[in-house]
Amino acid sequence: MQSILLVEDDRKIARVVKAYLEGAGFRVIHVDKGRDALDAAIKDVPAVVILDLMLPDISGEDVCQDLKDIGDFPIIMLTSKSSEEERVAGFALGADDYVVKPFSPRELVYRVRAVLKRVKKDDMASAAPVSFNSGVLEIDGQTYEVKKNGLSLNLTPTEFKVINTLASYPGKVFTREELIEKALGYQFEGYERSIDAHIKNIRQKIEDDPREPSFIITIYGVGYRFSGKKDV
Repeated sequence: MQSILLVEDDRKIARVVKAYLEGAGFRVIHVDKGRDALDAAIKDVPAVVILDLMLPDISGEDVCQDLKDIGDFPIIMLTSKSSEEERVAGFALGADDYVVKPFSPRELVYRVRAVLKRVKKDDMASAAPVSFNSGVLEIDGQTYEVKKNGLSLNLTPTEFKVINTLASYPGKVFTREELIEKALGYQFEGYERSIDAHIKNIRQKIEDDPREPSFIITIYGVGYRFSGKKDV
C-alpha cells in the first residue's frame, strides 16, 4: 500500500482528503506542521506529498525545498494562493502539481494517481546515461542525475524531466504546452508560464552563461529546443 504524506493544518479539510485517499487504497500519514512533515518524510518516505502552503510554523515553500533534499517523491501543493505568479512560483520550487482551494477531493485523488503513473512510467523508461558535446553534459535516466564536466548538478525531479524530454529529441522545437504535457504527463491548464520558470532554473545549473545559453535555446514566439550534440 503506497503512503501519502498529507501536510494540512485545517483539520476539516484533512479529514475529508484522508477519507477519500484511504477509500482509493492509499495509506495516509497526516501532520499539521512543517517540521512534523520533514520528520515524517525521513521516518517513512512517502510515494507522494500533498503540501498545504499556509502552515502555522514554517512556510510551505520552505518545507517544499527541504522535502526536495530528503527524496525525489512528487509534491502536490494544496493552497488558496491562486494567482498565476504564485502558481508559477510553486512550480519553480519543484512542485509536480498545484491544486487551488476550494477543490474536489475526487480530483485530488486523480492527480495523486496521475503523478504516481508518471513516476512509474519514468522508472520503466530509464536508460543508460547519454552524453552531449563531447562529454560536457551527461544525463542519466536511471539515477535522475545530470552531470556537467563530470560534476553532479542538483536538479529537482521536475527539472530533470524537462531537460530529459528536451534532450531526448535534440533539435526538436517544443511549444510550452507540448513540453509540459510530454515532460510532466498531462496538461496544466493556464500554467504555460510555469515551464519558463523551470527552464530558467535549469539554465542556471547547466549553462556557462544562462543569458547566452548553449544547450536550451529559446525559439521566440514558439517555445524551446535542445541544441546539444549527442555523443556517439
